Amino acid sequence: MEQIERAILRDKNLDDAAPRTRAPKDPVDHWTPPLLLERAAYLRKLAKHGDGSASETLKEYPQHFAMLSFRSRSGEVEVHERFADLFVVLAGAATLVTGGTVAGARIVAPGETRGDSIAGGTMQNLRPGDVAHVPAGTPHQILLKGDETITSLVMKVQETV
Repeated sequence: MEQIERAILRDKNLDDAAPRTRAPKDPVDHWTPPLLLERAAYLRKLAKHGDGSASETLKEYPQHFAMLSFRSRSGEVEVHERFADLFVVLAGAATLVTGGTVAGARIVAPGETRGDSIAGGTMQNLRPGDVAHVPAGTPHQILLKGDETITSLVMKVQETV
């Protein structure tokens, strides 16, 4: 009987040391507009003390990542060789210029080109609630007038070009 009790205690100790299964973490990320706009207020402060723009990466995933962006000034032309940009405008207004020819183009990193302006591009007004998809390899630029600012959620999606 004593041997059986020792064997049971030994098994119990092994059970205590075994890894416990945990409930799987919810794989869904959810950012509400109030939360994003609260973070954007912080980015606005950073932009004020910087060059007029600020952004933060909210989360990186295997084939894309989510960013929050605030601008109080026009941006440079951008061309991403492997990433599409999906803009979801949360607040403010701007003009999105796409396509055309990049003036003053320069490579800033592998697969990343910047420029001064776009000649012959298409202009679209962006307002809260608007969604704009810019495919990989497409020149694009955000332009602001006067006191305009824009806050947007930007999904950077890897594309095969």
